[in-house]
Amino acid sequence: MKYVSDIAELEELYGTPGVASLRKMAQKMTPLYRQWIMASRFCVVSTVGAEGTDGSPRGDDGPVVRELDAQTLAMPDWRGNNRMDTLRNIVADGRVSLMFMVAGSNTIVRVNGFGRVTTDVEMCQSFEVKGRHPRSVIVIRIGEIYTQCARAPMRAGLWTEGDQSEGLPTAGEILAEMTAGEEGGVPYDDAWLARAQKTMW
Repeated sequence: MKYVSDIAELEELYGTPGVASLRKMAQKMTPLYRQWIMASRFCVVSTVGAEGTDGSPRGDDGPVVRELDAQTLAMPDWRGNNRMDTLRNIVADGRVSLMFMVAGSNTIVRVNGFGRVTTDVEMCQSFEVKGRHPRSVIVIRIGEIYTQCARAPMRAGLWTEGDQSEGLPTAGEILAEMTAGEEGGVPYDDAWLARAQKTMW
């Protein structure tokens, strides 16, 4: 199999970017990018570190990030599985990308920048939900913001094809497969929702 290993070859294959794809880029929050990002309750955070890359879904019941200023966003690190893949990478490297989505919209807004992890007490407490606080907050310095072409969600029918999850293996089934049946399965799945509701924040 032949692989592309030269940037010049890649550029020859694809040609030059469209003018609009370059002109839509901003280096900080603008009124319309702000409106879009503040409507997003879900994003995917991508990071890179010494052990590789990581893509992590992040969601909230309101805006998934807070604007500290036109160049800076803050994202609380709510309860998860404690693997800390994203946080480890940010501490080690700092490069971070965010892909913001809003249910029903085929537009995706992307932010590339530099992140740091803070445990500042005042900052963590400012995100209080039901008496709980995140253990840390990711602070992202914006490098660039731009909209992503809507073709991928359109091709996938992400918002128009209805529920596409029928027949998929459950998290419990996957855990059982990976542990040769020692963990997971139906008991794991049956207990999951109640467990998640108690530890959502």
